[in-house]
Amino acid sequence: MTDLPALRLEAEALARVLPRLFVRTKASEAVHLGSAGRRRAGTGEDFWQYRRYAQEDDASRIDWRRSARGDTLFVRETELETARSIHFWLDPHAGFDWTGDVQRQTKADRARLVMMATANLLSREGERVGVLGGRPAGFGKRALERLYTQLAEPLDKTPRPPRRSGTVILASDFYDPVDTWKRRLGPLATKAKNGVLIAISDPTEREFPFEGRVKLSRPGTLLEKILGRAETVRDTYLERLDQNRDDLRALAGDIGWRLIEHETSETPIKGAAALHAVLSEIGIPA
Repeated sequence: MTDLPALRLEAEALARVLPRLFVRTKASEAVHLGSAGRRRAGTGEDFWQYRRYAQEDDASRIDWRRSARGDTLFVRETELETARSIHFWLDPHAGFDWTGDVQRQTKADRARLVMMATANLLSREGERVGVLGGRPAGFGKRALERLYTQLAEPLDKTPRPPRRSGTVILASDFYDPVDTWKRRLGPLATKAKNGVLIAISDPTEREFPFEGRVKLSRPGTLLEKILGRAETVRDTYLERLDQNRDDLRALAGDIGWRLIEHETSETPIKGAAALHAVLSEIGIPA
C-alpha cells in the first residue's frame, strides 16, 4: 500500500530543489477558456472577486445577490485565464505497482512521486492541476491536496479525455501492445494537443538477470510461464523490449506528444527534471 504521507513529504522536498516551472503557451493560445487561472480579473469562466460597480460597467454585470447585503452595488469578476490546465493519470494495473527489489520503490510510487512534485511546482505558479477521471483541474492548495489523494487511489483503467482542454501527463510501464495504447491515447490526443508519456521501468525488467529454471508471472493477471533455461531467451526478450519502446516513441511522435523514459534505479530528481524540461518547452512554436 502506498504510504501517502511519506510520499507527499518526499515530493515536497523534491519540488523545493527544482527550479520554478512555467508552462509557456503560444500567442494564439494566450487567452482561452478552459485554461489555468492567472489569479487576476479577465476573460474566463471561474469566479475571481467582487468589486464595486463603476459607471462604465453594463448594468447586466451587477451581482444583485451580493449587492443586496448593503447599499453598494457590486460586479462579479471572472478570472483571467492564460495557460492550459495540467491533467495527470497513473496506470492502475497491478503490474505497474511492482518492484524487483523491496529496497526500491515500485514503478507506480516513483510515478506518483514525480507527478506530485511536478504538480506542486505548477500549483505554486497558479496553474490548474487535476487527475483524469476526477474533478475538473483546479488551482490552489485544495486542488493539490485532492490530486495527492487521487493519485494514491486506483484510477480508471483507460484514461478519459479531460473536461478542460490542456496538457496531459500519463505514467505507465506501457508494456501493453502499442496498438492498445494507440486506441487509448487517440481520444485523449483529440482533446489535448500536448501530452507527455512517462515510461517507468524497473532495472530487473531492463536487464532480465534470470538464469536456470524460472517461473515468470505478471501481477494482476493469471499469466505465467516456466522457463527451463531463462538465459536462452534473454536476447529475444531484450529485443522485444527495445522494439516496444521504439513503437511507443513513434506513437508519441505521431500524436505530437513527448516520451520520457525513467528507471527506478535512477534518482527521483532525474525523472522530475526530465518532466520539468519537457513541460517548460510545451507550446513553443517550432
